[in-house]
Amino acid sequence: MNRRFGVLLFSSRVSVCQSHRRRATGAFPSKWGQPIRGRVAATSQRFRNMRLLSAALRNSVWTRGGGTTRHFWGWINAVFNRVDYERIKAIGPDRAAAEWLLRCGAKVRFLGFERWHHDYNALPTGPLDRYKIQGIDATESCIMYRGFDHLDGLQHLEEVKLIRCVYIEDGCLERLSSTEVLQSTLSSLEVVSCGNVSDKGLIALHKLGNLQRLVLSDLPGVKDRDQTLERLKTALPKLDITVDL
Repeated sequence: MNRRFGVLLFSSRVSVCQSHRRRATGAFPSKWGQPIRGRVAATSQRFRNMRLLSAALRNSVWTRGGGTTRHFWGWINAVFNRVDYERIKAIGPDRAAAEWLLRCGAKVRFLGFERWHHDYNALPTGPLDRYKIQGIDATESCIMYRGFDHLDGLQHLEEVKLIRCVYIEDGCLERLSSTEVLQSTLSSLEVVSCGNVSDKGLIALHKLGNLQRLVLSDLPGVKDRDQTLERLKTALPKLDITVDL
């Protein structure tokens, strides 16, 4: 990655936060039933985060080997996964989770709709309690463990796809499985081409008592496939597992 490409990529990512700034300063009205003034405090932390990102961009060292570049973007992705608990209170868990997911490159599907949303700036508008997340497609997204607190308030989430997610690891699956509301709602899960997932993470899925469909594929970290699958089938006898490991 050369310096020019890195700056362009950085600019595309921060456009999300620029949208928040326009809302907060009144460039266009709030569409989620919240007064403009009330959103300023919620967005101020984002501006501070972006100033930190800008400073890091100026001070970063770009190398031909790419090691420093990968570390830098890993740090940026961690910032985009940060949980803003005040914003969750202000706009509700579903809207906040949708913003987090789309900011990280994932898609969401809302209850009662077939369309998958992937454009942050085109999220549907309306009352805070109108749109409930029913599906998450995190294919090739940068979601990571530190952002999983966004899942706590999702009472209608039934489907999750974790496909080619470089930051998904055992701790993420353990956190997913330990989320009490998901233990009774999540029915379909796909974990595909996530190199940091091992037997430990898959075994943790036994806590998802409502899970009916599980797709596992291309997980090189899984070493004892047969025993792991047996433990899942014993804990969840109604679970349909599709395996290509």
